[in-house]
Amino acid sequence: MTKKISLLGATGSIGIQTLDIIESNPDKFTLVSFSAGMNIDGVREIASKHQPQTVSLIRREDAERLQTEFPAIRFVHGEEGLVEVAAHTNADVLVNAVIGSVGLKPTLEAIRAGITIAIANKETLVAAGDIVMAEARKYGVPLLPVDSEHSALFQALNGENPKRISRLILTASGGSFRDLSREELSAVTVEQALAHPNWSMGNKLTIDSATMMNKGLEVIEAHHLFGMPYDQIDCLLHKESIIHSMVEFEDTSVMAQLGSPDMRVPIQYALTYPDRIPMQNAKPLRLEDIGKLHFEKMDLVRFKALGLAYAAGREGGTMPTAMNAANEVAVALFMAGRIPFIQIEDMIERVMDAHRTSSVPDLETILEVDSLARKMVYAMVE
Repeated sequence: MTKKISLLGATGSIGIQTLDIIESNPDKFTLVSFSAGMNIDGVREIASKHQPQTVSLIRREDAERLQTEFPAIRFVHGEEGLVEVAAHTNADVLVNAVIGSVGLKPTLEAIRAGITIAIANKETLVAAGDIVMAEARKYGVPLLPVDSEHSALFQALNGENPKRISRLILTASGGSFRDLSREELSAVTVEQALAHPNWSMGNKLTIDSATMMNKGLEVIEAHHLFGMPYDQIDCLLHKESIIHSMVEFEDTSVMAQLGSPDMRVPIQYALTYPDRIPMQNAKPLRLEDIGKLHFEKMDLVRFKALGLAYAAGREGGTMPTAMNAANEVAVALFMAGRIPFIQIEDMIERVMDAHRTSSVPDLETILEVDSLARKMVYAMVE
């Protein structure tokens, strides 16, 4: 049976790779709706090729213009448009590949519509993980991880007794500046930060990888996805990105998922779960060609952002929301050339220090904290 796919963030890195999987397997997947940002030429190409039922864009004028070009497709816009695409009544699976907490409301609406979620938007779980997971349990909707690390944990845990887990071990490449000292980070450029040594990702994800905040967000995401206390979630520096994550059990056995660095693999697994299908144009892993794998203990003094994420996660409530919002704005300011790289962490820490945590927030409180944290970061530079 062909699965009907809705896709948020179709012109981003994960979105493009999701489309590659859909196009490589036309007998298995159909794109019924998608959202995109400002890449209108990309939207035209996707719309022409897939002829979806609904497309959402950021700007009203873009939606109106394309509506005249593609009269058979419904074009919507804004936050309401994102929700309409996410909760598309014909969809079997929503791939949430947008960047930032903008993915929160569409995810909740898709869950309430009973649509399986393939979650690549980690900020949704960081900002409101307790609410999202509670809704998923209430409606019986599975959240299938797309991040390579969480997909690895998900696969390693398949069929295992969760009560026998000793710890989860997330691996980290170390990002663009993994071999630099903190003193050397003060003069790095945006172009240097975007040169990830292993993975092809979107700009925001690549900057987060360079600060190691990406790994911090993944720690919080793992806490929610797998119900694991933070003291049982570790990170390990692994520069080759071959082991994507590991699970250690009470008997000291360790289950690891390995593969060449290719995001299409975890994306496809989320789309085909619980089945597997051949991966088109993929590079098989040949350990004899790699020869050696290297591992180092994670230094939370060197990678300060990871330590901030652990602190936010342990405090819980609205603290991860504030941290995530501050990070999103600080990263945008760095990419715009308005602050130095090293100041990203400082801004996040200042917001966390000033934040008064609400322990059991509702969605309205989450959104208010998100907005206030963003305003605070902008005020720092103004």
